Amino acid sequence: MIAHVRGEIAEKFKSSVIVDVNGVGYEVTLSAIDYEAAELKNTTKFYTYHAIRENSEELYGFSTLMAKKIFELLISVQGIGPKAAMAILSLAAPEEVRNAIANADVTFVSKASGVGKKSAERVIVDLKDKVGVPSHYGATETAATASAKNEENDAALDALISLGFPLKEATAALANVDKNLPLEDRIREALKNR
Repeated sequence: MIAHVRGEIAEKFKSSVIVDVNGVGYEVTLSAIDYEAAELKNTTKFYTYHAIRENSEELYGFSTLMAKKIFELLISVQGIGPKAAMAILSLAAPEEVRNAIANADVTFVSKASGVGKKSAERVIVDLKDKVGVPSHYGATETAATASAKNEENDAALDALISLGFPLKEATAALANVDKNLPLEDRIREALKNR
């Protein structure tokens, strides 16, 4: 299992990049958001999911550990494969996708390419209790309007997930922590709330 790759982005294709790791090029499929952020010749780290099927092997990459965990939850849903999961993650920042599932926002999830209303409903039913509490209520924001606050929330969630918290517990631990605190203080408070 390849857990992550760190290297220089040597080439970009339609939805994937080649990451040169000490002379070995790994083709990594990315969500639209990560693909847009990836710049040629920059050294980058992607958390990866290695999908092995009968006739192919693919490497899916994520800029955050939280995005990878959401991807793994999505592909556990019957009828949602890696491509559909990446389409869902391409809709918005990982926190917004998690929040949409927690809020049972079928309309948002069904906007993903290749995901119909029935598949979106199945995602909501199967994952609503696994992704934790919503960070906010109401319509889910698109990728273009994702805020810096969500990026800070992503960093705190990533840190807790790295410490071994399941996504649902990490979200619950951060639920009552003041979002205006510095990142380190938010993590410290979340650990106290456990």
